[in-house]
Amino acid sequence: MQDARSVTAPATTPSAAPTVAIVGAGSIGVAFAIVFARTGHPVRLFDPDAAARERARITFASRLEDLAQAGLQERAQIASVVQRLTICPALADAVGAADLVIECAPERVDVKRDLFAQLDVLAPRHAVLASASSALPASQYASALEGRERCLVLHPGNPPYLIAVLEVVPAPFTSQATVDRASRIAAGAGLKPVLVAREVEGFVFNRLQGAVLREAYCLVRDGVASVEDIDTVVRDGLGMRWSVIGPFETVDLNTRGGIASHALKMGPAYERMGRERGQNDPWTPELVAKVEAQRRAALPLDQWEERVAWRDRALMQVVKLRGESAE
Repeated sequence: MQDARSVTAPATTPSAAPTVAIVGAGSIGVAFAIVFARTGHPVRLFDPDAAARERARITFASRLEDLAQAGLQERAQIASVVQRLTICPALADAVGAADLVIECAPERVDVKRDLFAQLDVLAPRHAVLASASSALPASQYASALEGRERCLVLHPGNPPYLIAVLEVVPAPFTSQATVDRASRIAAGAGLKPVLVAREVEGFVFNRLQGAVLREAYCLVRDGVASVEDIDTVVRDGLGMRWSVIGPFETVDLNTRGGIASHALKMGPAYERMGRERGQNDPWTPELVAKVEAQRRAALPLDQWEERVAWRDRALMQVVKLRGESAE
């Protein structure tokens, strides 16, 4: 899968880009419409609420103007991007010629089950049927469908036109061809597909976010820190590093000798913290070895010093940009 870290639209787009249908004109639906329309895809957007459809048209144009103001969208191209969006009054009109359908309906199993039953009938047989669900796996609402092998979850960061990561979550019945095609279309639109190999509630994005939120709530409850101070620690501390590297690389670069050395020194303390919250998830030697092997494959220890210097330079740029944006 291609690296899609840039949030600017690619300079060139395919001459016959797949048609993308989006069902639901809320914030995520409109944001997906922006992602695909900016990268040359015909986009057909449906919502059963006429007022929501009209708001979507206004929001779509407004966000493009915001992107242009930030230097992330060529203003001269806005008109052509807008022309790629068709807002449809009927579900069949939106999905009837789609190559990829993304459902962005409320986070309710009954709603998604009903919608996917309709999509399986109305969308072409070759079309991928995806849900943008934040936590509900496709097996909860697509397992009874005749075309269930073409169903999966595509969970974006919010908003996806700025946060490129996209969780690709197949169900046990999803075909590999569906996974590959969905990932290929997404990557071609500048998104960064990440395969979630097994269905779990909340997938990866929200399980990680949930772990931080659970501890944050506990720290407020226990009188350890205020809401504002916890936000400051994350925004100006953890979040600074996480804006350029993830949690594994963070601790790998924080400790000479890499992540194995960090686990040896800090693992017992983290285990005690977990037990304090009723968790029993120790970093066993086997687990540490598995993580270390993946980190060393990505970064041999003889390149550690160079990567630490790179991290510091990247953080310098973040500090500089944040300083400029605060002016």
